[in-house]
Amino acid sequence: MATPNELAAMRRAIAISAQGLGTTSPNPPVGCVILDRDGVPVGEGYHLRKGDHHAEVNALTAAGERAEGGTAVVTLEPCNHHGRTPPCRQALIDAKVSRVLMAVMDPTSRGEGGATVLEHAGIEVERGVLEQEALLVLGPWLHSLHKGRPYITWAYAIGADSSDEDGAGIAELRRTHDLVIRRTGEIEEGVRGGHGAEVFRVPSGPLGDAPSKALDLLGKAGARSVLIEGSKNEAAQLLADVVDRVIVHVPITAPSSVSISASGSFPDGFRLVDISRRGLHMCMFAKRAPGDL
Repeated sequence: MATPNELAAMRRAIAISAQGLGTTSPNPPVGCVILDRDGVPVGEGYHLRKGDHHAEVNALTAAGERAEGGTAVVTLEPCNHHGRTPPCRQALIDAKVSRVLMAVMDPTSRGEGGATVLEHAGIEVERGVLEQEALLVLGPWLHSLHKGRPYITWAYAIGADSSDEDGAGIAELRRTHDLVIRRTGEIEEGVRGGHGAEVFRVPSGPLGDAPSKALDLLGKAGARSVLIEGSKNEAAQLLADVVDRVIVHVPITAPSSVSISASGSFPDGFRLVDISRRGLHMCMFAKRAPGDL
C-alpha cells in the first residue's frame, strides 16, 4: 500500500507531467518524483519532448545520491527499450532505488515490461497507484494509441461574436494540444516549435473532405491530440463523428436569447462531465456518451 507521502508524491508527479502536454507527442507526458529513504521528496522531473531525457532520468538527476534506497513515484510504467534515450528502468536500477510506484501501465512496453525487469532486479514495485487521477493527463495519449488516431477536442464559445471567440480559456487550451485547427482552416502547433522538427511536422495542406484522410494526415504528423477551435469551424463538421470531447465557454452575462443550459450546448451524443467558472465565463466539459463511436 502507498503511504500518505507516496500518494502526495504521485499527485505532484501527475501535476508536473501536465507541463509536457502539447510537446511530448508522439511520446506520453510523464512525471516522476523521487523520495529518499525517509520519504522526503528530493528530486522531480517530467518529459518535455521526444529525444529529451525522460521524467525518471530528470528526477534522478535532481535527486543525485539521495535516490539510493529511496522510492521513485512515476505516472507511467518506466520504459524497457532503447530508443532515442536508454531505458528508464535501467536508470532506476543503476540509481539503486528500493521501491517504484507507478500509476498507469505502458501498453507500448516491450519484452517483459519495465515493471517486471525492476522486480527481477530486486526492486519492490507497486502498480495502479492513483491510476484514474493520472489518466487525466495520460488519457488522450492512451486513447490515441487504442484508436489509432489523435484524441480530438472541439472548443467554442456561446454568445460571442465569431471574431471574438478566442477567449483566454480557449487560448490556454491550445498550449495543451499538439495541433490546433483554427477557424480559418489553418493548422498549427499548439506550442510553436515545441515538439522539435525531427520528430514532428505540421501538416501543410488542407484536410480535404474525407474524414479518414484527414485523420491520417493529422496522425502522420505525430499528433496524439488535436484541438478544433470555433463553433463555425468546418473541421468540426468534417470530423464530427470522431470528436472525443467538447468544451464550451459561456459568458455568465450572456444575453437572454442565448441558452446556457448544458443539454442545449453540446452536440447529440455527448454528456456533461464537468463544469467550472473561469472569470466571466462558465466552462462546460462534455465527453462522448458510452457506446457511441
